[in-house]
Amino acid sequence: MKRSKRYREAVKVLDSDKIYSIEEAVGVLKNMPHAKFDETLELSVKLGVDPRQSDQMIRGSVVLPHGTGKEIKIIVFCEPDKEQEAKQAGADFVGGQDLVDKIQKENWLDFDYCIATPSMMRVVSKLGKVLGPRGMMPSPKTGTVTDKIEAAVKEAKRGKIDFRLDKFGCINIGLGKISFSEQALVENIRSFVEALFASKTQAVKGDFIKSTYLSTTISPSLQIKL
Repeated sequence: MKRSKRYREAVKVLDSDKIYSIEEAVGVLKNMPHAKFDETLELSVKLGVDPRQSDQMIRGSVVLPHGTGKEIKIIVFCEPDKEQEAKQAGADFVGGQDLVDKIQKENWLDFDYCIATPSMMRVVSKLGKVLGPRGMMPSPKTGTVTDKIEAAVKEAKRGKIDFRLDKFGCINIGLGKISFSEQALVENIRSFVEALFASKTQAVKGDFIKSTYLSTTISPSLQIKL
């Protein structure tokens, strides 16, 4: 694959044989040549788990102290008497069966984050094949199935992200924009790492973290030590 001049220049500032600390890696990425858009800082973690085993499924959520740098559109599935609460909290789309129908019939997906009340999951579960692969299916484990609509919406707007193991035993996640300060990026990474270790199940034996790489949207990757 032919690499761009910007990518080739970026490679020159890293040591491919080195395992960087979080602080070192963020510093290197900040100093690389960047694209014309504000790239996302991306973390990829290979875990020592078997994703085929349900008792080793790793998932959780964390509110990043400095947010994601992305404008989040939130959809809330709730009963009519909770719609006003959701709207006042900052939800972008609020409804019930009407929104489910819109998604199913129009393939409408103009949102980034889903929240539902427990009683609405009977209806929302019909969207499993649509929301599941996108990592947006509401779940009690991530606090997105809840009666506390106001708190859930405000957390999401502040920078709450959900993470889940994929079929390859990896978690790939965006943790802010490269325009953030180095300190802000480091603090976002450490908050995620803390939540990741908290999500470890008792069934997981041996090394939990196999390898970790940090990059921006279109930069080379740096191996880091957590």
